[in-house]
Amino acid sequence: MKINLYKNRPITLHRKHGWLEIDLLVGMAIFGIAILPLTFSFTQERQVLRMEYFHSVAMEIVDGELEVLTAGDWKNFADGSRAYTVHANAADRLPPGHFQLIKNGNHLRLEWNADEHQGIGTVAREITVK
Repeated sequence: MKINLYKNRPITLHRKHGWLEIDLLVGMAIFGIAILPLTFSFTQERQVLRMEYFHSVAMEIVDGELEVLTAGDWKNFADGSRAYTVHANAADRLPPGHFQLIKNGNHLRLEWNADEHQGIGTVAREITVK
């Protein structure tokens, strides 16, 4: 003996079950479309923050080394341009680059340049010592 479970139910109730799944799919699609641009903006913001971090670390190192130079260490260097070795441990956190000291009389310029263009730019400080 076969029993038909849907015999006494109206047919409209049986067909409404599919609409719940379609509503769920539409809601998930709208949610996905809203979240996708946010993920790209978070990724881009992370890269910008990383470049700003590198820039601030390089600026802090250049400022510190320039203070050491102006305290009297500048007299140990001849006029001209040369690679400059820094003594800060934070320089290990920077991307590959080089520090350069340019001395012209009593005018000093210390700068850091990245080896590859990464959006950081040149970090430089100049001072004229007395």
